[in-house]
Amino acid sequence: MNRERSQQQFQRALKSIPGGVNSPARAFGAVGGEPIFIQRGEGQFLIDLDGNYFLDFIGSWGPHILGHRHPAVISAIDSALARGTSFGAPTELESELAELVIAAVPSIEKVRMVNSGTEATMSAIRVARGFTGRDKIIKFAGCYHGHVDSLLVKAGSGALTLGVPSSPGVPAGCTADTIVLEFNDPQTLADTFAAHGDKIAAVILEPVVGNMGVVIPQAGFLETCRELCTKHGTVLIFDEVMTGFRLAFGGAQELFGITPDMTTLGKIIGGGLPVGAYGGRADIMAVVSPSGPVYQAGTLSGNPLAMSSGIATLTTLRETKPYATLAAKTEKLCRGLSEAASAVGISHTIPHVGSMFTLFFNPNVVTDNTTAGQSDTKLFARYFWGMIERGVYLPCSQFEANFVSAAHTDGDIETTIAAARAVLATL
Repeated sequence: MNRERSQQQFQRALKSIPGGVNSPARAFGAVGGEPIFIQRGEGQFLIDLDGNYFLDFIGSWGPHILGHRHPAVISAIDSALARGTSFGAPTELESELAELVIAAVPSIEKVRMVNSGTEATMSAIRVARGFTGRDKIIKFAGCYHGHVDSLLVKAGSGALTLGVPSSPGVPAGCTADTIVLEFNDPQTLADTFAAHGDKIAAVILEPVVGNMGVVIPQAGFLETCRELCTKHGTVLIFDEVMTGFRLAFGGAQELFGITPDMTTLGKIIGGGLPVGAYGGRADIMAVVSPSGPVYQAGTLSGNPLAMSSGIATLTTLRETKPYATLAAKTEKLCRGLSEAASAVGISHTIPHVGSMFTLFFNPNVVTDNTTAGQSDTKLFARYFWGMIERGVYLPCSQFEANFVSAAHTDGDIETTIAAARAVLATL
């Protein structure tokens, strides 16, 4: 496969951009080699600068549930662009998207638009602290909530160890009130509340984890989170930046029947444009400025292009109801991938929920960050490049979610399984 133009552009980018990329997730550092530069997207395909076509199972890391350049989305963006790009003043589009979100997501009574998932989680944590008057928060190892100082934390040596920064430039004081626990460990969570319950402002988690690969909550874990937060007056925050409008129209909270106090959103609600949102119970959101004292602002929040794209995306999802079909395609793909790996004796596990999945090269069921870390990343890197050579574009890390879109056909699923069968046989 010719990648000459991608290689040339990467060398160009290295001269002006740190590492040649504007997000580390694009750097191919976990798989070796150099990133592929994309020229355009079309439906279920990415086309690179050298004219290579790839079946895309990233979808811009989640937003493109309808596929690239869906006609309704492009038309909405074009119409908005004709009226202007940004006004720094309210538009009716903001209310329209807010109403769509509130109608769909069980936990949200009021919502504030921002520009990214990181802004959404950062703001939700601040609101939870302002609402409760408490400082401590609980997060779970392997759940990524954006590059927020207080959330860039690794687990310490013990389950109750206070977090230490996992990135230079984050002062220790920023993470001193962050407690990091293992996902799917309800007993340790209960013990932590027993020790610190009256000081914990919020528990934040991905209800289905996508940022250490797909990890599914075990029976009772989300229920325990909800019960303990209710008992101790702690704000339960579901980070549904990835799962919102992805697993169901109302997100993971609709799918699992667990209602948090606050929810953060992004990705799909912008239809591929930069967007984020946080919302929740009306009494909690009442503390947000200008209604209340907790300050948060943004010049481009509620940008009309992003709002229009989001409205078109959510409206299309509401009307077409693709979720059962997406889940069926994902199930078929995962079954085929598993059979292909088993046929050549490769240890693996392949958790999937709705249209999200990860093929872990791991003999164990992945339940948390520790078990995810037991995966064979060298084997994954060889699998990744083998699939690239066969025209299938996957996340360039073992520890990321894959996404099926409504644009993928049954034929695309079969093509992907066939490619995987050929690659796995060579590993």
